[in-house]
Amino acid sequence: MLSGKGKVAGVIGWPVSHSLSPALHNFWLNYYNIDGVYIPMPVKPEELPEVIKVLPKLGIRGFNLTLPHKELVIPYLDFMDEDAKFIGAVNTVLIANDGTIQGMNTDAYGFIRNIQPHIDGKKNKAVVLGAGGAAKAICYGLIKEGFGEILLLNRTQEKAEEMAAHFGGRVHVKSWDTRNRALDWADLLVNATSLGMESKEPLEISLDMLPKHAVVTDIVYTPLQTPLLKDAKGRGYLVVDGLGMLMHQAVPAFRVWYGIKPEILPELRPHLIKAQGVK
Repeated sequence: MLSGKGKVAGVIGWPVSHSLSPALHNFWLNYYNIDGVYIPMPVKPEELPEVIKVLPKLGIRGFNLTLPHKELVIPYLDFMDEDAKFIGAVNTVLIANDGTIQGMNTDAYGFIRNIQPHIDGKKNKAVVLGAGGAAKAICYGLIKEGFGEILLLNRTQEKAEEMAAHFGGRVHVKSWDTRNRALDWADLLVNATSLGMESKEPLEISLDMLPKHAVVTDIVYTPLQTPLLKDAKGRGYLVVDGLGMLMHQAVPAFRVWYGIKPEILPELRPHLIKAQGVK
């Protein structure tokens, strides 16, 4: 439902056509019968400053950010929450009634909420693959959740060491070449890279040394069952796909824009799978 007074939000990215966020938020808008809409907004990096200036004048309530804008947006914000400041990236923006532009990061929250039901009693040691913005948010979430040891591995080790330094000794780094052996003590394995995603290079890793009680998760959701998750599932591991992270990170965003904390309803997952043919 949308009237002249409807609340409008959206997602900014380049490209943005792949995003499932419009299907997700518009599902909730319809379910709760809210006067509003959520739209995709393709914006080139060089156009971002001008777009940020214009959106408040158009009455836009807020927006999500996807690649490559999560860090580029920061100079144009009036305020950032503590999570966004620490992670150094913003995925959710609220345009307040007074016109101030407020940045948040809900990625850490979304990741932890997605795996929480599966890691009870397994909060000691995690191996995280990758050293980009998503990996940083995940390490931050794991520390807040109480993981005692976090091991970070990335193809460019210097980048991993840079990121680990940000956490003041709570995240440790090993060489990418040791990734197979490094799994031997993990309670949780997280793929926070794009490796294994459709049209990307495969993630080459052996799970032979991963303890049988470990949980394996992948933030990628295209395909829904990545090669890593298929391999892990075939070996009997508990696996958690990335679609849940997408759903959970959207909850606080929807709440600040539309005033209702939405539920992760049973019919939401099949709706999203159908929306973009996720396999």
